[in-house]
Amino acid sequence: MATRTAAQRRTEARVSYDAYLAECPARQLLDRIADKWVSLAVNALADGPQRYTDLQRRLASVSQKMLTQTLRHLERDGLVSRTVIPAVPVRVEYELTALGRLLLPVMCAIKGWAEEHMDEVRAARVAYDARADGPAAH
Repeated sequence: MATRTAAQRRTEARVSYDAYLAECPARQLLDRIADKWVSLAVNALADGPQRYTDLQRRLASVSQKMLTQTLRHLERDGLVSRTVIPAVPVRVEYELTALGRLLLPVMCAIKGWAEEHMDEVRAARVAYDARADGPAAH
């Protein structure tokens, strides 16, 4: 058997990722970045470092528990960095990492698409609901 370099092994592992398989790490990552709070947090960090309280204010209706959990997951995945600033009181800032900034255009595009096409989606929902509630639907 031929010896493979580390780079060759990484390339082979990358090629073997198949997000359609439930156990694939890429699928787990897709599950993470598809979360609404992840999308909104990444978009909120587009302008640079943010304090926790600023993020909480910006992400209307996010609970403290959910925001903390989201930021921890993003930090664990290498998308966000957390910096503790020694002050009184102690300040904590979150910022996109280089990897997180690579994800940002995709997240901004999805957010922009949702905002731009919301009227069309609403109209489609109304039309669907009218058909589903009609006599032929039952």
